[in-house]
Amino acid sequence: MELGLEILLPWKAAAVAIWLALFFVAERLRPAAVEPETRRERGVGGGRNRLARNGGLWLANLALSPLLVVPVSALAAAYHLGWRPDWWSGLPGLALDIVLLDFLIYWWHRANHEVAFLWRFHEVHHLDRFLDSTSAIRFHFGEVILSALARAAIIVVFGIPLSSVLVFEAVLLAAAIFHHSNLAIPAVVERALARLVITPSIHWVHHHAVRRDTDSNYGTLFSFWDPLFGTRSKTVRSPDMPIGVEGRAEQPLLKLFVVPFLGAKKTFQPGELPQRKPE
Repeated sequence: MELGLEILLPWKAAAVAIWLALFFVAERLRPAAVEPETRRERGVGGGRNRLARNGGLWLANLALSPLLVVPVSALAAAYHLGWRPDWWSGLPGLALDIVLLDFLIYWWHRANHEVAFLWRFHEVHHLDRFLDSTSAIRFHFGEVILSALARAAIIVVFGIPLSSVLVFEAVLLAAAIFHHSNLAIPAVVERALARLVITPSIHWVHHHAVRRDTDSNYGTLFSFWDPLFGTRSKTVRSPDMPIGVEGRAEQPLLKLFVVPFLGAKKTFQPGELPQRKPE
């Protein structure tokens, strides 16, 4: 297992870093949408300030990963329940693990929107007022810790090998960078990809600053979970679609670290549609 970690962790980090760099450059050469002009919102702007906020949150989680996330997953893999059959191994077993983990991530993501305590942390991700590849690595450290613990329980119950977990995490990060990205993709290509995987046209709707859309499109890797469980939004992405959380403002970086502990200051609860004023 140690040899596997020594090989898989550096390769995972390198692959994700290269993928992120490629999309970061590509989406600036061929953007699908233009970031709105910087709005001074409680002293918070867009552009470089937004990238600094996303980068700051990512650096905190980067430090947290070897200290907690990987050890917790490794410990869970070492003490699983042990019922996993022999046929659930090799490449077919890895493929099955990826589908299973993505299915469970769908429900975990949905819980992060429907459970008020979890939403406090996940909301930090949604407060981003524009999307690009860096939005995929913008998460509060509290959400990362809670996700690691939830994943550990899944690893124990299903006996998922650590190698499968690391491969899935790499695939998941690559998928997240892709579907958060602002890269202009030919419509025919995106429609074809959307039949199987989550694309920007699907996930940008999830970040639409309208609550009914925020509480939809929970898929992360495969695109068939939302239609299967009735959570696919009918909203079509548009280049000028407002991004963020309806009724909530972006916060400075230091405030983002503490805002989940200050209580949810929203005009409505997760899963609840706000009352609209008459036209």
